[in-house]
Amino acid sequence: MKSKKILLLFTFLYLSGIIIAKQRVKPCYITRSDMIELIKKVNGYWQSANPDSANAFWHPAAYHTGNMAAYEITKNESYRAYSETWAEHNEWKGAKSTNKSEWKYTPYGESDDFVLFGDWQICFQVYADLYNMDKEKDEQKIARAKEVMEYQISLPNNDFWWWADGLYMVMPVMTKLHKITGDQLYLDKLYEYFSYAKNLMYDDESKLFYRDAKYIYPKHKTSSGKKDFWARGNGWVFAGLAKVLKDLPKNDPHRAEYIQIYQDIAKSLAESQQEEGYWTRSILDPEHALGYETSGTAFFTYGYLWGINNGYLDNSQYKPVVDKAWKYLTETALQPDGKIGYVQPIGERADQHKNVGPDTTADFGVGAFLLATSEMYKYIKE
Repeated sequence: MKSKKILLLFTFLYLSGIIIAKQRVKPCYITRSDMIELIKKVNGYWQSANPDSANAFWHPAAYHTGNMAAYEITKNESYRAYSETWAEHNEWKGAKSTNKSEWKYTPYGESDDFVLFGDWQICFQVYADLYNMDKEKDEQKIARAKEVMEYQISLPNNDFWWWADGLYMVMPVMTKLHKITGDQLYLDKLYEYFSYAKNLMYDDESKLFYRDAKYIYPKHKTSSGKKDFWARGNGWVFAGLAKVLKDLPKNDPHRAEYIQIYQDIAKSLAESQQEEGYWTRSILDPEHALGYETSGTAFFTYGYLWGINNGYLDNSQYKPVVDKAWKYLTETALQPDGKIGYVQPIGERADQHKNVGPDTTADFGVGAFLLATSEMYKYIKE
């Protein structure tokens, strides 16, 4: 009997030793240094391939929101200079009309009279960031932003955000300018505009946003008759809410509502993630638009990581989602030369493009990847 007990004891210790040894040699797959190198690779590729400053429209500006996040992590002065040069090239403006009587925001437009259209206002996020980095606080950097947004919030209209993308484009502009100026009207109008957008595009059952009024079910359906929620459109909303919560005062009376919608979207997205880690372009109907897609997936990854990092999303619940998404972003979307592939081109429909491949890239997709990588850096505990 005694020898049997000794044998069991030795067996237990032997097996415990194996387990402990395995735990000790378990490698750390991702470090903060890895994230710095990843940012250098991706941002270096993009900036080398695009040395000239683009205009201040939504898609170059969306890249620069990611570049600002990359600068925050790396303190690489060339990144800040790249965005500063772009801002100067655009005279620290969006659309450039000076005649307020002709300023408009509908229908979709790219000309200089669309001053109140959110696609021309996302650049103000970057200008505000550059202003905040400036020790001298050069007012020129935010003068146009203040002129445009102060005029807009003085109007009785509340229907400025009639498409989902607009929530990323402009919501963070309003919280950033409130933080700079202290003007409460920015937050009051933020909620008023958001409420209009929510009532127009948010589906209470699915906890997702339609792209705009044209895509609301049952007026619009996928090829198999389902609700059609565009991945990148919801990526804009999810990431935009994260950016708003970052700057929104803790005592804002509507903060709880923003948080609830943000958390509801997180839960809904987790249920629709593909096994390989990405989200299909039509979130609830993969067959409607088959294949990999990076821009929506990267914005979702940023939104999840920001929520976990700041205590709004539970790590144990959403870590598996993040792990799978990160695997897709770094093993499928990321190409050996630093290019970010499988980015659905500019458009508005899930099924708009048929040939989205490893060489299909775009500025806004790179910006989304940089946002996600910067939050992954913060998520990693050395």
